[in-house]
Amino acid sequence: MKKWIPFVKSAPRVSVVRLNGAIMTRQGGLNDQSMVSAIERAFRRGKPDAVALSINSPGGSPVQSSLIAARIRRLAAEKEIPVYAFVEDVAASGGYWLACAADKIYVDHSSIVGSIGVISAGFGFDKLIEKHGVERRVYTAGKSKSQMDPFKPENAADVKRIKSLQVEIHDAFVAHVRASREGRLSTETELFDGSFWTGTTGVSLGLADGIGHLVPMMKDIYGDKVQLSVYGPKKPLLSRFGAQLSSALTSSVEEHALWARFGL
Repeated sequence: MKKWIPFVKSAPRVSVVRLNGAIMTRQGGLNDQSMVSAIERAFRRGKPDAVALSINSPGGSPVQSSLIAARIRRLAAEKEIPVYAFVEDVAASGGYWLACAADKIYVDHSSIVGSIGVISAGFGFDKLIEKHGVERRVYTAGKSKSQMDPFKPENAADVKRIKSLQVEIHDAFVAHVRASREGRLSTETELFDGSFWTGTTGVSLGLADGIGHLVPMMKDIYGDKVQLSVYGPKKPLLSRFGAQLSSALTSSVEEHALWARFGL
């Protein structure tokens, strides 16, 4: 009832948004649609003094990373609320994109940060189907419609095309990091070649602002009486009843591969 009493100052409030998991549009993934409600409530409910992002993500979709980060920055500017990011195990690739939505980034000594790059991966099955006497039949309108077909031999023009797309996406990623970390990034180390570092080294390179964990850091800034309100994505209705969807297995395999790149 204290906060309703005139002239009595209530305890500081910090909204905590949990951004955990691989960034993908599939069910169960971290994406703008799954996070929109949590992010909006974190900024709008109860006039918080700050928003803290709890991040543990190996990356994923650059578009979803951009959408989530842009939403956070729009609300931060609209509400004039400072944003802090706290990295747990990893904020790499798209996960680091999310961290750069914050005004300040804090990490654990052993966190993994960086991986500012773009990757595409797949398999080629043309020799396999040829060995087993399988004939591939593809009909298109538009000569580039079947580019990067895994059942056809790799085409140099297709590879050149996909690499040009990657360069554009990479440029957008780099621009986002530079704008967020302006004046703080090391100029002596190449930061944008896809490499990643521990939290300790990340701080020395300017990828993060310091070593710190969410609760003690928020208490240090806002006092021991600070109130933390946690917001996260709501589970889909079917998953609440234990329903299994075929896409869930595919998403799980993809997510495991993303985490595995960082030994997690």
